[in-house]
This record gives sequence, C-alpha cells and structure tokens, in this order.
Amino acid sequence: MERGNDTQISEFLLLGLLEEPELQPLLFGLFLSVYLITVFGNLLIILAVGSDSHLHTPMYFFLANLSFVDICFTSTTIPKMLQNTQTQSKVITYKGCITQIYFLIVFAVLDVLLLSVMAYDRYVAICYPLHYMVIMNPWLCGLLVLVSWIMCILNSLLQSLMMLRLSFCTHFQIPHFFCELNQMIQLACSDTFLNNLVMYFAAVLLAGGPFIGILYSYSKIVSSILGISSAQGKYKAFSTCASHLSVVCLFYCTMLGVYLSSAATHSSHSSAVASVMYTVITPMLNPFIYSLRNGDIKRALKAFFVKETPRGQFQCNHMQPENDTWVSEFLLLGLSEEPELQSIIFGLFLSMYLITVFGNLLIILAISSDSHLHTPISDSHLHTPMYFFLTNLSFVDICFTSTTVPKMLGNIQTQSKVITYEGCISQIYFFILFAGLDDFLLVVMAYDRYVAICHPLHYTVIMNPQLCGLLVLVSWIMSVLNSLLQSLMILRLSFCREVEIPHFFCELHQMIQLACSDTFLNDTVLYVSTVLLAGGPLAGILYSYSKIISSIHRISSAQGKYKAFSTCASHLSVVSLFYCTVLGVYLSSAATQNYQTSAVASVMYTVVTPMLNPFIYSLRNRDIKRALMRFFRRTALKGTIVLVAKKCP
Repeated sequence: MERGNDTQISEFLLLGLLEEPELQPLLFGLFLSVYLITVFGNLLIILAVGSDSHLHTPMYFFLANLSFVDICFTSTTIPKMLQNTQTQSKVITYKGCITQIYFLIVFAVLDVLLLSVMAYDRYVAICYPLHYMVIMNPWLCGLLVLVSWIMCILNSLLQSLMMLRLSFCTHFQIPHFFCELNQMIQLACSDTFLNNLVMYFAAVLLAGGPFIGILYSYSKIVSSILGISSAQGKYKAFSTCASHLSVVCLFYCTMLGVYLSSAATHSSHSSAVASVMYTVITPMLNPFIYSLRNGDIKRALKAFFVKETPRGQFQCNHMQPENDTWVSEFLLLGLSEEPELQSIIFGLFLSMYLITVFGNLLIILAISSDSHLHTPISDSHLHTPMYFFLTNLSFVDICFTSTTVPKMLGNIQTQSKVITYEGCISQIYFFILFAGLDDFLLVVMAYDRYVAICHPLHYTVIMNPQLCGLLVLVSWIMSVLNSLLQSLMILRLSFCREVEIPHFFCELHQMIQLACSDTFLNDTVLYVSTVLLAGGPLAGILYSYSKIISSIHRISSAQGKYKAFSTCASHLSVVSLFYCTVLGVYLSSAATQNYQTSAVASVMYTVVTPMLNPFIYSLRNRDIKRALMRFFRRTALKGTIVLVAKKCP
C-alpha cells in the first residue's frame, strides 16, 4: 500500500472468540471462573511453599516462581477480555495493545525458561544426588531466575520497540481476544520483514533452545533411572520429576497443537479459540498437577489449611490407622437435643414441608393446566420459557426439601438419631444434585430475562423450545456428574468408631471433617467444584443483571422501565434470597466455629427458601395469579358438576 494511505491510529478492535450476543454471558461466566481458579490455585502453591520450611528447596523455589508467573500470564489477557465483554466494547487503545504485547511476551517466555531451569534442577537431583545441594545452592538458584527475567525483559522490550516502527491501516480489527504479536504484524501496512525476522529468531532461540535443554535433561534422567537396580528406587526417582514432566508436556503440546492447527486451517478465529489452551487452561491446570501428584505439596497445603483443634473437640483425624473401622451407621444430632423442644420442631418442620410441597405443586399445576402459559411461542407476551424454567425450579425445590426434611421428621417421631451409611451417601448424592440444579436453573432463568429485556425482538428465536430443553438437560447432566463425583469421593474415606454428625442431615463438608483417612483430595474436589458450579453461575447471574439494568436505564419512559423490571423482579428476589442465605450461613459458621449454629442457620436455604419461592412468584406475578385463579375456578366447577351429577343420576 502507499504511504499516503497509512494513518496514526489510537485504538484497535479485539473481535474476541464469539460474536453471538446471546453467548457473551456464558463466555463471561466461564472465563471468570477459570481466571479465579487459576489465581486461587497458584496463590495456594505460593503460600504452601512459603509457609512450610520443608519446601524451602530449589525445586519448590522454582515452582513458586512458576506459579507467580502463571498468575501474571493470565492476568495480562483475561481481565481485559472480561471488561470488554461486560461493557460490550471491543476497543483496546494503541498504548494498551503495546503494553499487553510486552507483558504477554515477558511472562510467556518466563514460563518456558523456568520450565527449562526446573528440568536442569531435576537432572542434577537424579544424576548427581550427592552433589545436589552443592551445585544447586541458593546463589545459583537466584542467578538462574534473575537471568531468566533479564532475558525475557530484553526480548519483550525488543519486540515491543519493533512494533512501534510499524504503521497500520484505517481498518484494524484483531481476530483474537488479546493483542497477539503475529496478528499485529500481519495487520501492519508498512514493511514487516524485519519484525518477522526478529520474531522468528527469538522464537527459535528462546523457545527452541530451552526445549532442547529439557529434552537433553530428561534423556540423562531416563538413562540414570534405567541404571537403578531396584524397582522401588526407579519409582522414587521418577516420581520426583513426574509433575514437572506433565506440565512440560501440557505446555509444549498445547502450544505446538495451536500453531500447527492454525497453520493447517489458515483461520484466525480457529487459532484464537485454540490458543485458549496454553494461555488460559494450562496455567489453571498447573496447580492441580503439582498438588495432586506431589506428596510434599499436599502435606504443606493440608498443614496450611488445618488449624489447631479446640480443646474437647473429637480429634478423629489424628488417630492411627488401626483405630479406623468400617461404620454401618451415623448419628444425626439434629437442631436441638432438648426433649421438650422436639414436638415443636416436628410441628414446625412438618408445616413448612407441607407448605413447600403444596405451594410448588400449585405452581406446576397452574402452569401445566393453563394453555396461555404452557404454549411456548403462541403468546410471546407471557414469556413462556420463563414459566417452563419455573416449573422445573418448583419440581427441584420439592425434591430438594424431600431429601432432608422427611428423614428428620422420621427421626424425631421415632426418637432415633440413626441414619445408615448407605442412607447417608444417598442423601448426600440427592442433596448435592438438587442444590446444584437450583443453582443452574437460577442462572438459566437469569439468562432468559437477559435475552427478553436486552434482545426482545429476537427473544422467541433465541429462546426456542429446543434451546430451553437443552439448557435444562445440560443442567441435569452437570448436576448428576458433580453429585456422583462427590459421592464416590466419600466412599474412599474411612470413619471412626463413634460417628456423630452435628446436623439434621448428612452434610458433605461435615462428613469429610469426620473422616479418619486423608481428606486432602476430597477437600480439593469440593472447593474446586464449589468455585466452578456455584461461583460460575453467580458470575453469570451478576453479568446478566448488569446488562438488564443497563438496558432498563436506556428506556426513556418510567412506565417502560417499570414494566421491564417487573418481568424479572420475582426471579431477582429468589436469587437474592437463595445466595444471601447460603452466604450468610457459611460466613456465620466460619466466624463462630459452632456446628450447632451452622446447622440451625442452614435451615434458611434448605427449608425456608424453597418454601418462600411459590409465594414470591405467585404474589409478585400477575400471570401466575391469573393462572391460579383459573385453576381453582375450574377445580371448583368440576367439583360442583360432580356433586350435581351424584344428586341427579
């Protein structure tokens, strides 16, 4: 192109991964969850290494640096992507783009160099074990990390300065979710030969060089391991580098796969989607690989989390293995041990349970019997997908309370606190299943309201019956899989002789704390699934309502604003009630460290919230009220006809 067509630009457009507006909330929730897991997981590794003196060795010093770099690496790209999704803007300034390129190259190359340094550390440890502490002294370790930083900074500075010499065309769309160096060079209108030369030379030197070093180190390691005579010695030697080898394979295989696939397809969009593997997924998985495959890290994390046990508390976890036994039943201590209060608790919970079942059944019957509410696209003013999801929510609420309350009532009635081992596992399974479903259905309903208010003209096209059914089906599948995983994880635990659960049902966290065997893996799975399957939906709900509020603010008339807000007022009330009670319960239990207080507080989200949902939707929703009135009229009319028919045969 002619130089006269070039212009000094001030911003670029990041096209991102997907352009469909209706998929943006799902993308936002997914990437926010992954980012939080990455930061939290790598921070845990850093804290574990820093707090445990046994881990103050060269290998863990390099691992702490790698975790810090992984946090910085993901923080270079994901926050900007989340901001653009939230603001519905694809703009990144010229200065912001150059800055992002600079830091992305710094931390990407640091990842490569640190993996190479860690391979050298494993080489010295296995091939020269007697000289390990002499060779890998603190001075050398610090020097290796310092040299890595200096090389990365100089390389990144060179690449960024090379970018400043380029001029760009008037149209400057980047088909990626971040400013990727190669994409930027391809967009330039000026001569890019020197940039390409520097980029490829640096890639060969700073990526190929370390990779050759890793291959050489592991060739020597394998040779040394094969020279060990005993099988136990071979296993012990290999186990010290298994985690590092897994990370190296994951990092290089994903990066190689991305660039080979993009070279084969010549599709920038496919390349952007594939690059998620090494820019987002790999940093997220690194902490899991090092914590699940490394006994030292597991012990350090366990020591970091476990606090001193209060005096008088049952210390089952510190018993010797020979004191463990196979238990056939547990004791549910319930909410109160005073005999005179049992009849009051029984009456109160029986009333709440009947109200919950009756109220939610009425919602299901009203929607299924009312043709105006039941036909999804026959009457768009009634937003039928919303009522389809509401029917599922009511059914799940009935099942949710039926998982815990009937057993509690049975125990009070028979004056027995016993629940069998099989019954406890079954209760955990169904409780997690329906609690997860509640969570997923609330985010699906939030998405439904987002489409209805932000994209009203496309509502019936987007929220078609197939998509509605698919969303519910996916919610069921994810909940079933998560519940099955948690239940199977409980089966691997062993318990003490006297097992008392300070709750009115078998609560997963309480069960894990009662176990005598190692619970690290259970805790890890529990916390990861909580972040993913509770934090993710919450992020999706918050994002949906931020967009809804933004759309409502743009409506000029007060009546239009009220009408738009009224369509999601009931759902917002239910969401606030559910999340506030759950959050309140766990914050209060964490503050008081009192299991009895936690059990009493948990009544709010396990019993009270499902009971209140039908009232919220019937009292605040005119469609439901009209449907209920029509249902009762029809029922009364049928009853009258039956009576008349009996009197006049």
